[in-house]
Amino acid sequence: MGFWIVLGVIAAIGLWLVALYNGLVAGRNQAQTAWSQIDVQLKRRHDLIPNLVQVVKDAMGYEQETLTKVIQARNNAVAATGNPAQAGPAEAALTQATRGLFALMENYPQLKANDNAMQLQEELTTTENKIAFARQFYNDSVNSYNVRRQSFPAVLAAASLGFGPIELFNMPETEREVPKVALR
Repeated sequence: MGFWIVLGVIAAIGLWLVALYNGLVAGRNQAQTAWSQIDVQLKRRHDLIPNLVQVVKDAMGYEQETLTKVIQARNNAVAATGNPAQAGPAEAALTQATRGLFALMENYPQLKANDNAMQLQEELTTTENKIAFARQFYNDSVNSYNVRRQSFPAVLAAASLGFGPIELFNMPETEREVPKVALR
């Protein structure tokens, strides 16, 4: 009788480990898939920016510093792709640079009339929205995985099974700032 109890306990522990392992694998895979969705949108954004710069370059001849900042920020963002800790600040800098470019474009009527410039600006804005949704899904997936891995009883075995924490794709403080509106 004692043999069957010991065997039952061992089987229960084995089933628990299998269920724990499979749950952690599913959570980690969901987070990786979510990061892939962000990566797709970031690549799209990185591909659109040189096209926009090319279209506006001639019209904005005196704004070379802004265009240079956009290209440099894009290159830094491309270099940081794949790592949420590095990509967050690089993408925030790129967002700031493109916002500056969009603001300057408002001063050039010929750019407002240029269909290519307006279409690229609209595509970038749409891509920014997709990135925001993908970032939210990624962070939700990572949070779910990290909570699962840190919860009892998973916390007892997760690290020994090779499941470490995953970093969130944090938004730097500069993106959290609310634009200030000045009344004249």
